[in-house]
Amino acid sequence: MSAVNESIMQRMTLGHIVEHYGWSLVPPFATDVTVTSLADDPSSVVPGALYYSRDDVDVEQLRQVRRNGAYAAIVPHSSRALLPDEPDMPLLFAEPTDAQLGGLAAQMAGNPGNTLIVFAVSAGNPQENVAVVHKLARLLHMIGNPEGVISVNGSYSLDRKLELEYPLGVLDVQRTLAICAEDGAAAVVVALDDLTVSPHALESVNVDVLGSSAPAPVNADKAIIERMQTEYGFLADEQMKVTTRTEESDTLARLTPSNDDAGEERRLSLAIAMMLAAGVRRSSIRSTLRVVGDLE
Repeated sequence: MSAVNESIMQRMTLGHIVEHYGWSLVPPFATDVTVTSLADDPSSVVPGALYYSRDDVDVEQLRQVRRNGAYAAIVPHSSRALLPDEPDMPLLFAEPTDAQLGGLAAQMAGNPGNTLIVFAVSAGNPQENVAVVHKLARLLHMIGNPEGVISVNGSYSLDRKLELEYPLGVLDVQRTLAICAEDGAAAVVVALDDLTVSPHALESVNVDVLGSSAPAPVNADKAIIERMQTEYGFLADEQMKVTTRTEESDTLARLTPSNDDAGEERRLSLAIAMMLAAGVRRSSIRSTLRVVGDLE
């Protein structure tokens, strides 16, 4: 269910969608109808929305979303027999793949991931993810990078708490990224775990730095990326960095005097390794750690 309705939305015609994805439009002359948002639940429909349903829909459900302001709907081909030949609103008959849905959601949200540095944390389990995400976000904040966080422990954009329903789907992720971009965030830290995001929720999201707590053999980056992509669907280009803790990050983590817990030191080290992978200078991290003493 979509939980965030405010975002940077782009106008798009049904004709553009048909041309790009090859879906069937009824009536075919409705190509100039313009939609301004994408919703996957009737309660999240706002005026101008393109409603999407993975399951069959009937006449009454379409009437409901139309009353809520939907301009058009994407429905499966199997619904065609349940609907009149001349529906009350334009319909796109299609079964979008996860990649297609993610691409459409990203387009309509203004491709927010392209304006943000996206850090993705895979620290073994949700509890570890929460801890590493918190430390990484604090580091980003302290060196002057406005940040957003997507985590089951609490998502926010700068100082603004976001009320979300977890795990997030692909529409929720794109809308949350759009809010962070609109608020002026430079980076977003995402917890990669099943409590925070659903499978393929990161379709069409470019991840810049992927941090993993699991030690990897030399040259195993490709295997790690492919495994995580299969599960969450994010994009990875040649500039994407994959990192675990390093000897350098371990050394920097020990600069925090009050950090006498081995588990906390490991989590901090992974956060530091991700910062280093993103190109943050070692001297900046060292200075920050010495000033604050303890990230918590």
